[in-house]
Formats: sequence, C-alpha cells, structure tokens
Amino acid sequence: MQFNVVEFDGGHCYHNCIMLDPKTVLAQRDQVGVCPAQEINKLIADGVVQAGVRISEDQIQPASLDLRLGSRAYRVRASFLPGTGMRVMDKIISLGMHEIDLSQGAVLEKECVYIVPLEEALDLPKTMSGFANPKSSTGRLDIFTRLITDGADDNPSEFDRVRVGYKGPLYAEISPRAFSVKITSGARLNQLRFRYGNSSSSDMAMRNLNETVGLTDGDMRDHDIVGGVPFSVDLSGENSDGLVGYRAKRHTGVIDLAKIAHYDWRDFWEPLYVRDREGLVLNPGDFYILASKEAVRVPLDHAAEMAAYDTLVGEFRVHYAGFFDPGFGVFDDGRVGTRAVLEVRSHDVPFLIEDGQIVGRLVYERLTEIPDRVYGTDMGSNYANQTLTLAKQFKTSDSSA
Repeated sequence: MQFNVVEFDGGHCYHNCIMLDPKTVLAQRDQVGVCPAQEINKLIADGVVQAGVRISEDQIQPASLDLRLGSRAYRVRASFLPGTGMRVMDKIISLGMHEIDLSQGAVLEKECVYIVPLEEALDLPKTMSGFANPKSSTGRLDIFTRLITDGADDNPSEFDRVRVGYKGPLYAEISPRAFSVKITSGARLNQLRFRYGNSSSSDMAMRNLNETVGLTDGDMRDHDIVGGVPFSVDLSGENSDGLVGYRAKRHTGVIDLAKIAHYDWRDFWEPLYVRDREGLVLNPGDFYILASKEAVRVPLDHAAEMAAYDTLVGEFRVHYAGFFDPGFGVFDDGRVGTRAVLEVRSHDVPFLIEDGQIVGRLVYERLTEIPDRVYGTDMGSNYANQTLTLAKQFKTSDSSA
C-alpha cells in the first residue's frame, strides 16, 4: 500500500491519521545528497543513529557526526577487514593480544594496531550509506584511523565505508604512526557522513560550480578539473621567512589528546625551510605537515573530501583527514578561501616535491539542503583561519601560526 507523506513532525510522518515509521519514510525518499546537521539530528531522534551514552549537540558538525571511542581498546597483531558474514569481534578474538581500559585514559604506542568499539551504532535505511574520515587533529598527529563495520552475509566490509542499509556496531582501527598518544574513552578521532544515493559531483558540475562561486583562488581552467578540483603544495616560503612545513621528530614524549594548546611544538617537530623554491625531498617513512598553495572554498550547499592517494602524482600520500565542511573558506570580509593543511608521508623511496606541484584533488558533493550551522569561528572551528597550522594540542607561536 502506498502512502503520500504530507506532514513531517518530530520524526514521524502522518497521512490521514496513519503514522508511518520514520525509517520507512527515509527508505522511500528519492533525495540524493549528503545529510546536513539538522538532518543528522533527525537521524538521531529516529533511531537511525544509536548510542548507549547520549549523543551531545557538539558532536554534530555541519555535514558529519563525530564518533566517540568506547571504554575498551583491543591490541591486535595486525590490521584486518571482516570477510563475508564475519563480525569484527570474531576477528578481535582471533587476532587480539590484550585488552586496555580507556575509562581513565591509556597510552596507545606508536606503530601498534588497536581496535576500539565506538559508542555509536547504526540502523540505516535502504537508501542511505555512510563514509568516514579522521578528524583534522587526528590526521595532523599522524594517527592512522579507519572505521570498520561487520561484514554482511553477501559481502565483506570496507574501510571507512558503511554499506547501504547497514545495521550494527561501529569500530575504529587506530594506529599511531609518529607519536604515542594518550586517549580516553569518549575521545573523537573520526567522523561520519551520511549519504542518500550517489551525490558526488561530475566534472562538469564541479566546473560549473567553480565558474559560479570560485572553489579556489588559483588560476584554474575547466580542463584542470578532472576527478576533482586540483590543489598544489606551497614550497615558496615567500610569506614565512622560508618556512614551508614541519617534519615529525622520531623520538618524542607522549601526546595527551585532551590537552589543548599545551605542548611546545619544538619538542615534537622540526621546522623545514627552503630557499629559491628548491623543492623538498621527502624521506621514506617520515611524516610532514605542509600547506596548499591555493586557498580553498566550500560553498554552503556542498561538502568536499580530499581524493584518495593517487600513484600518478608520486609515491606519497597527502591528507589522511579529508573532510571539508560547508562554509570552509567562506568569509564575509572579502577573503577568498582558506589554505588546506596537508599531511604527507612518502613511501618506499625518497621523493622530490616542488613548489606548485599538484598533490591532490578535492571532490565536491552537494547536500540535501543548506545546513543550519556552517564551518567557521562562530561555531568554534579550530582551523577556520589556518595557514600552516599544527594540531590544536600544540601552543601557537609566531613560527607555527
């Protein structure tokens, strides 16, 4: 029997005094796009997103939901993905080494792999999927974090992707790469976006969007936008006395993620300088913080994600934390965009990158509607005015601002 939905009130739809289940209504909709903040609130109210501990309002970002670590972590021998019909907990039992209590805080050692059940669980409608990324500070600390779900009866799970209609728990795989870190239950290392259908913009749509609003302040031609909007690395040092980035030191103390503006960056980072745009040689295995040459803008009705590592641009990976929220780089005072901070790691061989070299692409997706909150200083966004900026755990200074 078909019902025409004519009213939506408090998460329940009514037609001729017949109440429809909210998830049934969500499954019947034909809208395409990423869910904004107000719709994420509705998903929580309707039980699509569930949690044993109440989800707080500040977990809800303009186009994503911050996910919280539970009270237990499991040290495992290796990273894994559950196969067809397999649960994450089954793999933990077979690969687990020991269990760690996070309720009072615990240190996760660098280069080790941990699995942490998250506070949130999902009951997605059949038209909705999810995709995750590390939060900005997580990436800038080189904490390799991926979302894992249980496998289905007909297919295995994928990292950072939640299949359509998924019902079940969520887990974070955590592997600190540069620094050992202290983490407490409730910490937020990754975030989840919700998507109806396939909302990724075509090359033509992104070209039209760039023509309309200007997605970067660079001189970009239509044929440059292929598989996303390109951005390049700034190694000129023109505006910072030659400073172009930072390289993580190999032997440092522990970083407590709960301590904001606490650590002296010089204890953990080596500043990098170049002269006459001579380029920078990336050492295999080292971790770098650099900045884009272009200032990036995300209009209010779109969200963006850094495209995955592409071997065509070189043997290195750029930007582990890839979400850009609606309103990023949008200002009322005439400024055009905000530079993106790049988290870079080279693989296998030393690799020379040079000023202006394209190192990645931004893929834009439209939202189902404009969010009721946007990225920026008004909502306390940590990196709204960033240039070459380290994670929020470090004190700011003239040389790291």
